[in-house]
Formats: sequence, structure tokens, C-alpha cells
Amino acid sequence: MELVFHRCHKEAVFYSFFRSLLLMSCLLLVLSVSMYPGLWSIGVQLHSAITGSYVPGHHSVLLINSPNEQIAKDIGRMIMERRLAASINILSRTSTMYYWKGEIQDASEILMLVKTKTSRIQQVIDYVRSVHPYANPEVLSFPVEDGSLAYMKWMDEAIPDD
Repeated sequence: MELVFHRCHKEAVFYSFFRSLLLMSCLLLVLSVSMYPGLWSIGVQLHSAITGSYVPGHHSVLLINSPNEQIAKDIGRMIMERRLAASINILSRTSTMYYWKGEIQDASEILMLVKTKTSRIQQVIDYVRSVHPYANPEVLSFPVEDGSLAYMKWMDEAIPDD
């Protein structure tokens, strides 16, 4: 009888330990996934500091067209006030051709170059879509593969972490 009790006790201890280990593993996984953007940003900064090199794709440039300069300035200022970008260039009138409702359209537009962290792209897109006068505003992003390390560091300082 005592032998059965010891065996059952060992099994209970084993299963209790196994459940605790499984629970801790799940908790660690959930924390890792929820903290991924912040951990990625810290990892990129550590990599840059240690190696003195840039991690391609950490920053992006977005192209956004607007119908006129005032709308471009208004949208740009609100993006900056929300700290979603480090810098925005507003380029003078560009000639644009595009298909709309089955016909070729010809227009003049203002092009914005928005320089931001890749992790902020979706926030910029969501904001632009909420205020832009076009039904389907052009917002295209391109990852930055390389550039001035000093400029990239300044961008990291200008845009708060997620």
C-alpha cells in the first residue's frame, strides 16, 4: 500500500511540475508576442550600437499624394504632431496620370515623402485614410535598405518607440 502511495505521489508531483512548466511557457510566449515591436526596436538599437551598422528595413519612406499644397501641409503637420514621422518633405506640383472609373485621368498633385519607422507605417496609413479627401488615397511605403547612420539614429530619437 505504501508503495502505491509513493508512486501516486511521484506522479502527482511530476504532473504538477509539468503543468507549471507548460503554464510558464505559454505565459512567456504571450508576453514575447505582445512585446515584439518594442523588443524589435531595442534589438535594432543594440545591433546598431554594437556593430556600428544599420539593420535594413527598420525605417521606411512613404509616398502620399494630395490634391493641393494646403491639404498636404495639414496632413503632414498632423502626422508630425502625432510623432508618427521624423521628417516630411512636401514636393511642389507633380503631373499624375492614373486610371479612375475606367478612364485615364491627368492631374496635378502634391507629393509628400514621409520618413518614419517601419513599425509606424500602419498608423500613418490609418490616419491618412481617415482625413484624406480622396476616396482611395495613394500611400505607398518603401523600406530603407541603407543610409547615413547618424540620420537613422536621429530618426529613432525623433519617433518614440511603440
